[in-house]
Amino acid sequence: MLKSILQKSFILFFLCVCFSSTLAQTAVPEGGTVEKVYPGLSTGILKTALLVPLKKGLVLSSEGMEMEESRLETLVAETDPAIREELKKNLFFLLEQKSAEMLLLREAKKRAQNKKASDQEMIQAYLQEKFSILKASDGEIGNFYDQNKDSMSGMPLNMVKETIRDYLIQQKKQEMVVNHIEELGRAKPIRLNADWVKKQSVLAQDNPVDKARQSGKATLVEFGAVGCVPCDMMQPILQNLRKKYSQNLHVLFVNVREQNILGARYGIRSIPAQVFFDKKGKEVFRHIGFYPEKEIDKKLAEIGI
Repeated sequence: MLKSILQKSFILFFLCVCFSSTLAQTAVPEGGTVEKVYPGLSTGILKTALLVPLKKGLVLSSEGMEMEESRLETLVAETDPAIREELKKNLFFLLEQKSAEMLLLREAKKRAQNKKASDQEMIQAYLQEKFSILKASDGEIGNFYDQNKDSMSGMPLNMVKETIRDYLIQQKKQEMVVNHIEELGRAKPIRLNADWVKKQSVLAQDNPVDKARQSGKATLVEFGAVGCVPCDMMQPILQNLRKKYSQNLHVLFVNVREQNILGARYGIRSIPAQVFFDKKGKEVFRHIGFYPEKEIDKKLAEIGI
């Protein structure tokens, strides 16, 4: 299970970072940024996008780049039926993905040696060249192994060392790509249809995680999947936590195989992942892998639970 998770290509996740703060429901001031008006709605390059009036049907406009609402609807219709309904409520997330892809492709084409390559091949080559120097030290590998030993089926470090190394390098690539995309987004002004974004902000909150975060109670979310060994090991722990902290803590389980978009929005790249939010809905900590109950108790105490 661990190996299959670690082998996922980073290109599938480079657009996903944590949904890190509470979504607001306020009137849209012309010229305000997405992050200022709807904190946390954006997961990347659209944080600094300006909310302005645009013609009907046009959701995004920037230098050399536009996106029509009809194009987003076509993309949804072309997706796997299993995630189509969930994606309809997360069109802003889809818009941000496609915007980031367009910006990366624009940069990749400037440097592409093989002009006949596909768009995805150009992006992949561009990212690999830009971040090829990244490494993971033996110390980082050892620390990761110590923190996740319980989910490695008793395998010694020497058996999983290279797999962990690959995983840590992928994590660094993801982080650097996210930062690079945000830099590209800031370089050219991006304008969004203010009325459309207001509607999408409401739809994006219609899920158990965001509802719990807006309840005034602290929240612990386990992102995992049924059949994942360390995820299954966490289930009795989650049940105990629900009983112990029933008055002041929401404890949720999100099956990322059933709620793909929700997991992607929260930047889930490996499972199980435990994400802690304070009473205001702000993320304060996350952990990857099996997490013993006594360690969770300590962390909850640290954040005042």
